[in-house]
Order: sequence, then C-alpha cells, then structure tokens
Amino acid sequence: MLNPKKIEQVIQQIQDSLPQGIKELGQDAEAKLKQTLQAQLSKLDLVTREEFDVQTQVLMRTREKLAELEQRVNELLDQKALP
Repeated sequence: MLNPKKIEQVIQQIQDSLPQGIKELGQDAEAKLKQTLQAQLSKLDLVTREEFDVQTQVLMRTREKLAELEQRVNELLDQKALP
C-alpha cells in the first residue's frame, strides 16, 4: 500500500527541483484550475455538509413524530373498535 506522506514528500522534492519559471507556470495553472472548478461547482445545486446534516436531523425528528402519530392513531382506532 502506498504511504500518502511518502507520496507528498516525493511530490515536494520534485517541485523543489523545478526551475522557478515552471513553478510559477504550475502555480498559475493550479490557480486557474481552482477558479474554473469553483465556478463549475457553484453552478451545481449543491448544499454544504452542515446544511445536509441539519436536514438529516430534521428528517429524523419528523420520522419519530410520524411514528408516534401512527401509534396514537392505531390506539384510537383500537379504542373505537372495542365497545
């Protein structure tokens, strides 16, 4: 299995050995790639992890309330059916 720290060390060594012009070109390309990626991602209908977690909690509470209401309806139906 590959060690991620070892890979990062190798990448860093390669970057350190590159001439300054190539480093700057790489940094520019990386910046432009990040910009393009962020622009494309912003066009998608995505939510943050925090928003997702909040909605998950809301859904869990809603399911619990629904289960309680179903149980209560069944109890009322049972009471009505008894006499």
